[in-house]
Amino acid sequence: MAESVRRLLGKPGAVDLRPYTKLLSAIEAEEDGLRELDDTELTDKAIELGNADLPYGRDDLVSLCAVGREAARRALDERPFDVQLLGVMALLDGHVAEMATGEGKTLTGALAAAGFALRGRRVHVMSVNDYLARRDAEWMKPLYDMLGVTVGWITEESTTAERRDAYSCDVTYAPVSELGFDVLRDRMVTDVADRVVPAPHIAIIDEADSVLVDEARVPLVLAGAAERVDADVEMADVVRVLKPRLHYEIDSEGRNVQLTDAGIDVVEKALGGVDLYADSEEESSLLPQVNLALHAHVLLQRDVHYVVRDGEVRIINESRGRIALLQRWPDGLQAAVEAKEKVAVSETGEVLDSITVQSLILRYPTRAGMTGTAMAVADQLREFYELEVAVIPSNKPNVREDHGTHLHATREEKEDALLAEVAEVHATGRPILIGTQDVAESERLADRLRKAGLECVVLNAKNDADEAAVIAEAGTYGAITVSTQMAGRGTDIRLGGSDMADRERVVEAGGLYVMGFGRYPSSRLDGQLRGRAGRQGDPGDSMFFVSMDDDLVVNNASETSGYTTDDHGEITDPAWLSMVDHAQRVAEGQLLEVHRNTWRYNQLIDVQRDVVLEHRELVLSGDEGDRHVKKDRPKEHGALVEEVGEEKVAEAARLVTLYHLDRGWTDHNAFLAELREGIHLRFLGRRDPLDEFNRDAVPVFKGFLDEARARAAESFGELEVRDGELDVSTVGVKRPSMTWTYMVHDHPFSSAIEALAGRVKGLMGKGR
Repeated sequence: MAESVRRLLGKPGAVDLRPYTKLLSAIEAEEDGLRELDDTELTDKAIELGNADLPYGRDDLVSLCAVGREAARRALDERPFDVQLLGVMALLDGHVAEMATGEGKTLTGALAAAGFALRGRRVHVMSVNDYLARRDAEWMKPLYDMLGVTVGWITEESTTAERRDAYSCDVTYAPVSELGFDVLRDRMVTDVADRVVPAPHIAIIDEADSVLVDEARVPLVLAGAAERVDADVEMADVVRVLKPRLHYEIDSEGRNVQLTDAGIDVVEKALGGVDLYADSEEESSLLPQVNLALHAHVLLQRDVHYVVRDGEVRIINESRGRIALLQRWPDGLQAAVEAKEKVAVSETGEVLDSITVQSLILRYPTRAGMTGTAMAVADQLREFYELEVAVIPSNKPNVREDHGTHLHATREEKEDALLAEVAEVHATGRPILIGTQDVAESERLADRLRKAGLECVVLNAKNDADEAAVIAEAGTYGAITVSTQMAGRGTDIRLGGSDMADRERVVEAGGLYVMGFGRYPSSRLDGQLRGRAGRQGDPGDSMFFVSMDDDLVVNNASETSGYTTDDHGEITDPAWLSMVDHAQRVAEGQLLEVHRNTWRYNQLIDVQRDVVLEHRELVLSGDEGDRHVKKDRPKEHGALVEEVGEEKVAEAARLVTLYHLDRGWTDHNAFLAELREGIHLRFLGRRDPLDEFNRDAVPVFKGFLDEARARAAESFGELEVRDGELDVSTVGVKRPSMTWTYMVHDHPFSSAIEALAGRVKGLMGKGR
């Protein structure tokens, strides 16, 4: 759809770039004058831009871009292209800038961050991982220094003091997960001085589609210490001997598994003749354990969904093809997988609080972002974040040739076709990048390549520590690189290698050739892989190989039989090729439904959480706790004041009240989690699960604050003075001995049921 038509219809991606484009000539006109300034004068010129408020007026915007361009030239030896300045202006207006791979998003984001910071706003630049947060902050630091802006960064290893120092800077780079974890920890402090994260102002999100869409359905969790439990190895051994189709059946989508009658008999006998469906509490509790063990054994595959490294089960982030260091399944399923792999159970504990990535981002009054594939999710960015997409043109025309999809009957034939194509292209010396779906696939393909005499380098979740070096050399003459998902890799593939020494020879050979070994569940991920070729006007090609037994097709296509093939097992009928596109759209629709459900359920939870946090803030930074216990327990309050003084009594009242607020919220969180786990079954009774969730969750919360206050008053009334001090631990006020953070992987049971509920609801609607 033409840009003008999109604007007329108000479609996402309709941000008009013409007002920005008109300023480019004025920006260029200021360059000569700025070059005559010394570094100190240039810094002073930048600081002068802070003598006003946001948004930038036309003249100040011109000055900012001109000063920023000159500072980048001096500090980084990079003169920003006009299109990068368009991106800067789009970010300053709170948009998501779609910029192709290799177009300089890092520098664009830094100039925009500096622009916000110069106007007195605190900026958090969010990345997808530790490596990119630190790399970008260190890389851009000379630019920030020249503009008079301070910059810091945070990684998983940062200490509390280092985090506080980083947050005190004008611009802070951090992984989105670490920002969320710091927010959660701050919500549990008992002294204002212990807080780390300042009030949110500006969020600039790198890889915005990945963070705002893919991660939006993943809650970040703060857990408190609990006793270590053993994984149920016996249950894992029981399901290990079960046979598919005889003892259990997998649904058509491959997302749920259930025992057959024969399977139930085998399991009951193996467990000593129990009745899995008995009314007794002891026996009825076995069925959920069996289901967890069966799910872990059948549906969660090693080297596809997780790897085992250093005696630990580590989840693979499906959208990035790398280990998700801080991610885990809900505790029962995590333990089941650990039992399956016979490794020590990881720490579990009660959830103290959680926050979704979406709720974290929405805390910021101003949000902006950058990515190479925003248009594919422009509707979602508008729906969930009120963000519009500004499509920034590339600096040089894209001359990459995209050859579409080659569809084959079987994976074996697909693999044979890809190997033949690799051998033919490799003979010309062109570097080749092959994108695979998972670890097992990448290693199997690499093994076949090597047996065929085609040496390659593998990048997957087992060796992602080497990713920067591997990707940097993927453009070397004759290189073959096999990689799982390329999203968020953060390193450009330069033709001729990292030093570009062989660039001309690679260009003459035709540039980087990208091959996709299967289509991804999202067209954006396909686009991110394609985008690795054709950087900055470089030559390049892309091609995808798909088979009818790929998971994407099997799980999402309505029909997978009746096709015809040529002599090489390839399906060339356009109708079947369109079916692959349709299957991908179905997969995208399911992911969107999960995102919407996460958002809908968390809307109510966030409302209730905000009520608690607002009251908690009054207790933490004011005298709310002391006022309440004084009113509820006047006799005890007065007696304690006489003994130890008002200050110590007020502190005790604060600690006791905070404890019961936090304890109450932890218990309420557990109730909401349990409620949601079972709520989706109610759609079978033609009831909307979301309505049912709200109907049950609202009344339970009504007396929350009153109950917390009553419990605090009761505990306060039991306080005693010992050696001139008030020790609140004597009345049960104790904080967890330790806490840890992690991200909860999509719950496979509820996600599948949610999707089914959505489909049934749609059918019910049609029947009205």
